[in-house]
Amino acid sequence: MEVTRHSCLKLELKDVDPIFVKGTWFDSRFELSLTDGHNAWICRASEEEVRNRAAQWDQPVLEYVSLAEQYLGFQQPHSLYGFADAGDGHKRLSWTFEKEGTKLQWRWKCEPAPDSKQTTAEILDFLMDANIRLSEEVVIKTQSFERLKVEAEKSLAQSEKISKEKVEFESALYAKFLKVLNSKKAKLRDLRDQLTEQGAAVGKLPQEEEDESTDKTESFDDISEEESSKNITGTSKDAQTSRPRGQKRTTRN
Repeated sequence: MEVTRHSCLKLELKDVDPIFVKGTWFDSRFELSLTDGHNAWICRASEEEVRNRAAQWDQPVLEYVSLAEQYLGFQQPHSLYGFADAGDGHKRLSWTFEKEGTKLQWRWKCEPAPDSKQTTAEILDFLMDANIRLSEEVVIKTQSFERLKVEAEKSLAQSEKISKEKVEFESALYAKFLKVLNSKKAKLRDLRDQLTEQGAAVGKLPQEEEDESTDKTESFDDISEEESSKNITGTSKDAQTSRPRGQKRTTRN
């Protein structure tokens, strides 16, 4: 199904009053209505004419129509537009553009409208309807923007609330964790002290036993030395006592 598009351009021209160009665009052809407020002109570019023009410029038909819509739907600042007399009340609409570094010009001949007032009224009605649609769109978009703004403010407030609750939760959680950590540290210190005390008690017992064993050993050594000296002394006395008794005097005759 062929899609129909519409446009209306207030075309500013050099040294002359501006004109309004209303375009109806199809895939393979287009129609133009033009007015300066007093007189009106029309241009009906048939499929055959568009196809021939596109062939001359070595372009597909769809591309040719799209480019014409681009220049007659919106005034291009780099383009030079013209609306000159072509004799017998006709006008020649032209515009320039560049392609691959070459400046080109398109021209279409416009004939006087059968009813200038009706054509002008149709263009004005189209502008009024377009203005109303634009106004409605502006109102709708403004309302939509206001709704989005309210929603954004609500979201921001909710985000700030969640952020605050998050900070409070983290602070409370950290405080609890710190309390538990300190409690664990205290228990560990108590266990360490208990282990230290138990280790000291266990280490003291072998030392005392060793001291007692040393004392007993020294006593035993003392007795042994004393008894040994006595035995030695007794032995010496016995030896002295027994020595005279064992001697025999020998007499020689």
